[in-house]
Amino acid sequence: MKSSVTGLLPRPSDRELSRELLSAHLPSLLAEARRVRDAGHGDTLTYSRKVFIPLTQLCRDVCHYCTFSRAPKADRRAYLTPEEVLAIARQGDQAHCREALFTLGDRPELRWDVARHALDAMGYSTTVDYLHASAASVLEHTRLLPHLNAGVLTRQEMQRLRKVSVSMGLMLESGSRRLMEPGMPHHGSPDKDPAVRLAMIEQAGELAIPFTSGILIGIGETREERISSLMSLNAINQRHGHLQEIIIQNFRAKPGTPMANAPEPDLDELLWTIAVARLIFGPRMNIQAPPNLTPHEYQRLIGAGINDWGGISPVTRDHVNPEAAWPQVQMLEQRCAGAGKLLAERLAIYPQWAARPHRWVDADLVPRVMAGTDARGAPRSGDWISGVSRGTDEDFDFPAAPYAAGGNDDLKVARLLDRCWEGQRLEVHEIETLFGATGAALDRLLRSADRLRHEAVGSTVKYVVNRNINYTNVCTHKCSFCAFSKGSGVVHLRGKPYNLNETEIRRRVAEAWERGATEVCMQGGIHPDYTGETYLDIVRMVKSEQPAMHVHAFSPLEVTHGAQTLGMPVRNYLRMLKQAGLGTLPGTAAEILDDEIRAQICPGKLDTAQWLDVMRAAHAEGIRSTCTMMFGHLEQPVHWARHLLALRDLQQETGGFTEFVPLPFVSTEAPMFLKGQARRGPTAREVVLMHAVGRLVLHPLIRNVQVSWVKLGPTGVKACLGAGANDLGGTLMNESISRAAGASHGQEFGPAQMDALITSAGRDPLQRTTLYGAAPIDQRARSYFAPELEPLVLTPVVFAKTQARRSALAQES
Repeated sequence: MKSSVTGLLPRPSDRELSRELLSAHLPSLLAEARRVRDAGHGDTLTYSRKVFIPLTQLCRDVCHYCTFSRAPKADRRAYLTPEEVLAIARQGDQAHCREALFTLGDRPELRWDVARHALDAMGYSTTVDYLHASAASVLEHTRLLPHLNAGVLTRQEMQRLRKVSVSMGLMLESGSRRLMEPGMPHHGSPDKDPAVRLAMIEQAGELAIPFTSGILIGIGETREERISSLMSLNAINQRHGHLQEIIIQNFRAKPGTPMANAPEPDLDELLWTIAVARLIFGPRMNIQAPPNLTPHEYQRLIGAGINDWGGISPVTRDHVNPEAAWPQVQMLEQRCAGAGKLLAERLAIYPQWAARPHRWVDADLVPRVMAGTDARGAPRSGDWISGVSRGTDEDFDFPAAPYAAGGNDDLKVARLLDRCWEGQRLEVHEIETLFGATGAALDRLLRSADRLRHEAVGSTVKYVVNRNINYTNVCTHKCSFCAFSKGSGVVHLRGKPYNLNETEIRRRVAEAWERGATEVCMQGGIHPDYTGETYLDIVRMVKSEQPAMHVHAFSPLEVTHGAQTLGMPVRNYLRMLKQAGLGTLPGTAAEILDDEIRAQICPGKLDTAQWLDVMRAAHAEGIRSTCTMMFGHLEQPVHWARHLLALRDLQQETGGFTEFVPLPFVSTEAPMFLKGQARRGPTAREVVLMHAVGRLVLHPLIRNVQVSWVKLGPTGVKACLGAGANDLGGTLMNESISRAAGASHGQEFGPAQMDALITSAGRDPLQRTTLYGAAPIDQRARSYFAPELEPLVLTPVVFAKTQARRSALAQES
């Protein structure tokens, strides 16, 4: 069959779709479900590493198939104690679990005296009150994120529980009221009323709660009723977008229950229902089948269209199905590989929702989610943090798993790589596909980027001997990622405001030349007293001190500020800077060239069009520039794609960019990370992938891809040199901006160190100039015998208003 729910064809009415699904032959249904699943999830299946916390197994309902719900016994407590809850959670935390799954019966205090008495003794009015306290305790004392399966809840209860959980769940089980009639499995269970359950699921969507639901098959429902149940859930999700997974759970007969002798659904019935769910919900929905309920049939479940296995615990049993043991993750990984799939871990909140935590998670939990996820919303892997050195050469622990030979070699990725080699411009969604590559496809991508680098620029790795001179750290802007800038006269945690005087600037320029530098890279904050003349004077200082020194200076923001203070067009001001001796512009202040993100991290700064316009004007004046991207904070792969295309399109127009420089966000001291408003920086995987995709997407327009030793350290540099990078930037001599944000890889990486690192990567080192010519022989010789740097002098800042007051007081005296 050809599905009409994948977005390729108009969606039929529910009645038409139901007829189509009911009449389809199982093999064609399964094949189409696989195709639709692969369109949305590629070669990846997920699971959550969890710990199961059965807060209470008392329940007011009497479902005829359930063994989780148990009547009170004298030797059995009504609830886990707070100490027991924490003990289970801590055990899970030590076993590297990420999810605390709270499961409990519906409102047992309404039926059982023992529950009411136990709650009274603990000081709680309701089970929901105790659940709230228990989840809060887990959040406080462990790294786990709670997911709550608490039965039917009121809107007010969900609002309250949202503050202590990242997701909740309620199985619809069935939308058929017929199952509540006498003799049917839900008779005597008021909380199984489909209308009540659907109303709660709807309210969860209104409250923006990431939610789990699904159906239980084989309890007396018909296929038509299953389809109707799934369609009801889909209609709710179409309104709110909060259903993060649909579980298709097969009934298992359990001894001691009224349905102990009831027939279980056969495998074909389960596979049919999984496929139907996939085709109703489409490619992006997460469809799950618990692996422990259908052991030994994992590959057939995969073949029916699932993309998730649910929670698997290395610590606790499945208390709902205690007879069915969880599979071992390693074994499940092998079964996935046998079906051409990779197994990847997720959180209780799925990546699509975790990547937008401000929309889907309570504000107090946003920092927890952001600190534990990457740009896709997937769990961070490894403990590498950009800029942070552990004092060894093994700082960059790029995870081995993405290189592993597993999964399918995604044909979409292969075709996109061919187009990159041909120099074609990709679209945003196609670049997102490259950033999402996994397994064999990721390995192909990285190798392809490395081969393309060799084709474009050979085996040489270049660097420039230069000196950073950050002439002031005073800035009127309050970019939330910046730990370098200081406000007017305010002393922050990382040092005092300064504004270098002419003597110190000249001294640093002369010293840099004597140490073999051919370039000074000069940037600073937007000082309130600076005008366009200030920047012109700085250039003149350098050129009068050492005429042969290349001046690589001033971000587009500083250029704009200078032009505005002189009341002239940016292009005219750039012409003046060039006449004064400016050589090239650094491509900083770009951050992410997407105004959705810029509005959050640098409001009031240049917008995307303004940044590009400054660069366009500079290139038109014959002033070339670098281009950068700061990544790993709030943005997602879609923003990376837009940024790369903005650079590519301008380069197609002007040809003025010399190199692309990915800049991993250093979070350690960054204000927005300390406030819980950003991720912990990019993962090692994302860093390598950014350099590789940058090489591919910008080919053949931008030949050079630079890797930052300041942010990555030696091992990270070598990883990126193997994935498309061909340049190490500058030796720097002084580095202030990344260091202020917490980077600890040092302030200088001298020529001998550069050569050794490049050689150890199997490449050929070469000193260059800013514009990629060969460095002068005399300067190269000086660079290898450079004397120690003299101590820096940070001239205390004196603002114009302060100076004016001092002058007035002096005149009065």
